[in-house]
This record gives sequence, structure tokens and C-alpha cells, in this order.
Amino acid sequence: MMFIETRGNDATRPEKVRFSEAILAPMCSFGGIYVPESLPSLDQTFLKAHLDSDYKTLARSILEAFDIDIDAAVIDEALNLYDGFDDPSNPVPVVKVMEDLYVAELYHGPTRAFKDMALQPFGVILSSLAQARDQDYLILAATSGDTGPATLETFKNRKNVRVACLYPKGGTSDVQRLQMVTEDATNLKVIGIRGDFDDAQTALKTLLGSESFNQKLSEKNILLSAANSVNFGRIIFQIVYHIHSYLELIRQGAIEFGEKVYLDVPSGNFGNALGGYYAMKMGLPVEKIIIASNINNVLTHLIKEGKYDLRDSAVIPTTSPAMDILKSSNVERVLFDLFGAERTRELMQQLDNEKFYKLSETELSRLQQIFTADFCMDEEGKKYIRATFEQGYLMDPHTATCFKAYETCREKPLVTIVYSTAEWTKFSPTIANALTGEMDTHDQDALKSIAKTAGITIPAVVSELFEKPITQTTVIDKEDIEKEILEFIS
Repeated sequence: MMFIETRGNDATRPEKVRFSEAILAPMCSFGGIYVPESLPSLDQTFLKAHLDSDYKTLARSILEAFDIDIDAAVIDEALNLYDGFDDPSNPVPVVKVMEDLYVAELYHGPTRAFKDMALQPFGVILSSLAQARDQDYLILAATSGDTGPATLETFKNRKNVRVACLYPKGGTSDVQRLQMVTEDATNLKVIGIRGDFDDAQTALKTLLGSESFNQKLSEKNILLSAANSVNFGRIIFQIVYHIHSYLELIRQGAIEFGEKVYLDVPSGNFGNALGGYYAMKMGLPVEKIIIASNINNVLTHLIKEGKYDLRDSAVIPTTSPAMDILKSSNVERVLFDLFGAERTRELMQQLDNEKFYKLSETELSRLQQIFTADFCMDEEGKKYIRATFEQGYLMDPHTATCFKAYETCREKPLVTIVYSTAEWTKFSPTIANALTGEMDTHDQDALKSIAKTAGITIPAVVSELFEKPITQTTVIDKEDIEKEILEFIS
């Protein structure tokens, strides 16, 4: 399978590249990103063939359908990392919470968040490619809380790879911060910035496209790539769990073959939703994809009104910080798929230059045939956390936004899959407040309070964080990011 560019080709790059090239150098002409030239078909015959398949077998078959140029032995090594999840036989449990609402728990990996689903295998593949080519890579990552820990975990001590991870100081939960600043592998650099996630992501995309920065790296014989979902190496693994979740519903007797479902996704950078969109395009029976947001609800306005408006906007800190994002990179891939490269380039350049674009009525209608959306305020989210806990299910604040959208967005009484992107341990003060009313509780105390209230055990990988020494102490202004990274690789 070949990959092409969302904003068209500028005649200085190849018009098409293989998967390996797309993930090693993810940015392309006019600031665009790579997408598959076409998608494989995964029809009901495919689904029936994998009804009894384990997760790794399903993932392997989907990767084979994409015909990616990665050795089978490397793919096997990458997928074997799912054996390190809580239940190797089922890394993504799908749990019934209501009669027609099931939660796909994507957080059972080493960093307790859904980014492990894609980044665990991605790290093996990228490092293997670098070693096979005898090249050294700098991997950039910008995080709103979950990408950072997962990127650091997958790349630590891997050969031919160094990682610079940017996070907004004060913009993540304490557990998320500790997962990053306690990493001590010599090939990792964690950089706190005085700003928000959009600042971090803008810096990442600027550096990826900067000729002068790439030249400085080239002088040190270092090439540049990224771990964020601008890299299709992330997205391809995010398609898998949508298909797995559908098959799980069939196995549990919740739906019949061919029956449509809603996918209900808490959305920040739109990679998770994009994986569902591609699964739908490939043949998964999906009625619509529900986009759940917090008060940073640019996606709600886009899907309801056709407007992407960042004028006079600033990120508002919330209790679901991984969604505190205004500029969602993966929307671009949907625009390309629906409207083509020329229109996508026009819209994205307008967003870059004017912080605004508006879809035509016809374009909005096409978008609304696939997506519906709503947003959830912090206090609403806490009410859903408390009510759902009283029904026997404990969830985090991001998942709670999906319960609001489940109530407001469905037009048909179809089974809904909610995607839970993080374990309760990562946002314990918010959850403790929702369950007991306690205020301003430190993460460690809140963890203990929830564990006692719910009668559960705090995972060791989380409780041990509070005993680890802080090894990454860098906090800088966003203007100093390039300088800091160059000093790191020197």
C-alpha cells in the first residue's frame, strides 16, 4: 500500500511513499500529513473469519490487509508487547455497563492509558527500521498527558532512537507528570513548557517542517520523526481496537453480525475517532461516530455548525486534560478523505493564517452523515462518574464525557461502544471529589481514598511513582524549545 499527502504534492517530494517512509518522515508537502492512497475492505466475511481470533491475530490480519512493508518477524515482535498488558489473552476488555452501552477499556497497558495500544508496537517498528538502515532518529512527542508517558515507555533504551517529549507544565495530572519526569533512560529528554498543549504541538509540527532544524540534525547524522498521531504508524494500530470491540459485542451476544453500532469517542487530537472512521470506511457496521468533548469544544462546533473557529480562543484547563486541545491534527485526514487535497490545503491554510474556516452546507452535510457531537462540562462529568459508580462501574473524567454524548447524540436505540481512554488512577483527585465530595486532595491521598471506597487495589505501576526520584527537571519558555532539544542531542 502506498501513502499520499493530505495537502497535495509540492514536486519536491515523492508523490507516493511506502508505509515505512511515511512513519519515518511523517510530515509532507505544504505542512500536510500522510494518508493511505486507498483502504482495504474488511467486510462481513473478514469479521466472521476473526470471530474467534485473539487480539494479536486480528491485528496481524489487519496489518496484512494494509500490505505494509514491515518484516513479519518485526510485526510479531511488536504485537507480542500486548502480552505485557493486564490480560494477555484480551488486552482490550469490553464491559457491559448498561443494557445498550458497553465500555471498551483501552488502558490496560504499562502507562494505564489508551496510547499504549498504538505506541507499544510502534516503538518496536520504528526502532527496527532505524537499526536496519543504520540510521539514528530523534523522535519528537508533544503530549496533553497520555502520549508522553506511552512514548517514553516504548522508546526507552531502544537502539538508534532518542526522544524529546514536550508537555505543558501544569497541564497534566500529577500521575501523568510523574510518569514522565521520573524516566531515567539516557535516550529520553522530557521538557516542560510554559504554555498549553497546542503550543507544544505547534512547536513539534514547526520543527518537523523546519529546513534549518533538520539541517542541524543532519550535521549530526540524525534524522527526525514524531510519535504523535500525525504519524500514521499510530493510527494504523488504533483501527484495530474498534474492530475488536465490535467482534466482542458479537461474542457476548449483544449484537448480531451486520448490526450497526455507535462508536462514542472522547476526542482531543482526533486520532482515536479517526481510527473508528477508517474502520467504518473499511466495512465495520457503524451508524455514526459520536464525538465527545469537554468545554474545549471546537469539534462540537465543527460537526454541528461546520465552523472551526480559534479566533479569540484559548485552551481552558479542565478535569479531562488530555482533551484540552483546540487544534485537532487528525481532522485534516477526514477533510482529505471527504473533500480532497486541494480543499484540505485551502481549509488548513485558512486555519493557520486566520484561525478560522467554514465548511459549505454540502460539506457539512457529508460530515454529519458520519459524525455527531456534544460536549460535557466538568461538573456534569463528575455527576456521570458518581452515578455510574453507584451502578457498579468506575471510570475516569474523559470516559464520563462519552456518557453525556450517549444521552444526547443517539438518534436510534442501537448498542453504543464507549472508548475509555485512561484508568481512574490517572485522575484520582477529580474522581475522589466526584465520589465523596473531598476537595483539593493530593493524588496519593485521592488514590487511597478511591481504592478504599471502591474496594480495589492501586496498580503498583502507579503507586510506585511517588517513591521514584525526579530525574527530568527542565521547564522552559516555548521559544527555547529548539535550543533545548539541540543541546540534548549534543
